[in-house]
Amino acid sequence: MGMIEFKRVTDEELMFRFQNGEEACYEELVDRYKNKLLNHIFYYMKDRESAEDIVQDTFIRVYVNKDKYKEIAKVSTWVYTIANNLAKTALSRSSKMNAFSITGKDGETDYEIKDKNSSTDEPVLKNELNDIIMSRIDELDEKFKEIVLLRDIDEMSYEEIAALLQIPTGTVKSRLNRARLNLRDALSDYVKKMK
Repeated sequence: MGMIEFKRVTDEELMFRFQNGEEACYEELVDRYKNKLLNHIFYYMKDRESAEDIVQDTFIRVYVNKDKYKEIAKVSTWVYTIANNLAKTALSRSSKMNAFSITGKDGETDYEIKDKNSSTDEPVLKNELNDIIMSRIDELDEKFKEIVLLRDIDEMSYEEIAALLQIPTGTVKSRLNRARLNLRDALSDYVKKMK
């Protein structure tokens, strides 16, 4: 079966066929996920090489553990869970959790403030603002950081996050709201200083 014909095949069907010996289905899954996963893990690690290592390790584990996948979860949930666990292990080894800058994707306030006085794209103000947001995110509990990352960077649905973290959808929403309120407070303090 040619790669072109895979376009209409779900991730779950690809996984099932890979479990039954179709190696090309594994290659298609890698193609579908490698860039998304790299971006996702990069926001954890803040280091491209480390992120690439984790993505490679994730796909090795998908390959080796293919028979452990059961269709009770989406393939995306399973793959992200493997990647997240590897990233957390790597971070605990290096004992640092880097924060990330964020933009609200739900019609919320955009967390980026433009410098009206700047005629160039020199992101001096944005860098200072990012530092403030990053330090504030650093103060959040791990459980809040993770949800902000999955929602605002990976643009996962509440349902996907709930499945991935094995918590109710309502908990996802309430944690996200709490994290965003915290960030908004940091930004409003910053804006006041700018006046």
